Amino acid sequence: MASFRLKFEQGLQSRDVIINHDLTIKSDAVLVIAGTRNLWQLHQARKRGVRIVQRLDGVNWVQRVRWTGPRYHIRAEYGNFMLSLIRRRFADRVIYQSEFIQRWWNDWYGEVRAPSTVILNGINLERYSPEGKHDRPKDRYRLLLLEGSLAGGLNAGLFHGVALAEKLAERHPMEVVVAGKVDESTQVKLQSKVPVKFLGTIPREEIPQLARSSHLMYCAEVNPPCPNSVVEALACGLPVIGFDSGSLKELVGDHAGRIVPYGSNPWKLQTPHIAALADSAEEVLSKQEQFRAAARKRAESILGLDRMVDAYLKVLLG
Repeated sequence: MASFRLKFEQGLQSRDVIINHDLTIKSDAVLVIAGTRNLWQLHQARKRGVRIVQRLDGVNWVQRVRWTGPRYHIRAEYGNFMLSLIRRRFADRVIYQSEFIQRWWNDWYGEVRAPSTVILNGINLERYSPEGKHDRPKDRYRLLLLEGSLAGGLNAGLFHGVALAEKLAERHPMEVVVAGKVDESTQVKLQSKVPVKFLGTIPREEIPQLARSSHLMYCAEVNPPCPNSVVEALACGLPVIGFDSGSLKELVGDHAGRIVPYGSNPWKLQTPHIAALADSAEEVLSKQEQFRAAARKRAESILGLDRMVDAYLKVLLG
């Protein structure tokens, strides 16, 4: 949310749209990024005739499948309750970040009367670009996992990604680079036959060079709603591979990487068909320039920041 808010506010300011963060100040529209605890002020704004637009990500669900600890579980369920309450009782318009998210909310919490639209996340295509410095290795292939957090109960995709690299290492020298929060316990459990480098949470400005310095990005999130990491990778010309769950196919399409059937039930966090993805990834490795160009083209066609901001303003201000 912080990443979206920063990019969105910069886009609004460049269009001379005045921004404030106080629900009591007179406004033409209110954008609720996910949820808010200020329900009374939101109610009062709606009574004044201010259009309330809610931007929704996915539903918190991992805590219903595996133990994530009491703190995470309670926060996740409370978050679902607040988001669904605002969606049903307060929002005049709803923006879903992908078609997958829209179907998900409708399936789990029912359809609502508020008109809705799907707007994919966007990226600054000048800042995130294939052009620029990189240190892509020539003696091995680098598989990048780029996530906000792969800690605790969210670490299933990390193990799948390393298993994929091990499968690819049967044919090529491989290494794995993980950018994002990974707890020490998970790092200890992760015994791998290929080198794995944990970078931790990296500054946003370092992401483009990291993406350019890799050969493949594996989307480690299971049932990803609309991952910014995939958008950033595509904009930098980095092909994306993964399993057909969540919104991944919507973002990557047919030519900017390879998305294969999961092979089991992702909603139960079952082990996916690693061998099938490894076979598909071979084509991406053997045709790097073709897939890198297609990744950038995909970003330019549907993932530009200006396109996203204009679409949001159309909903907010009509």
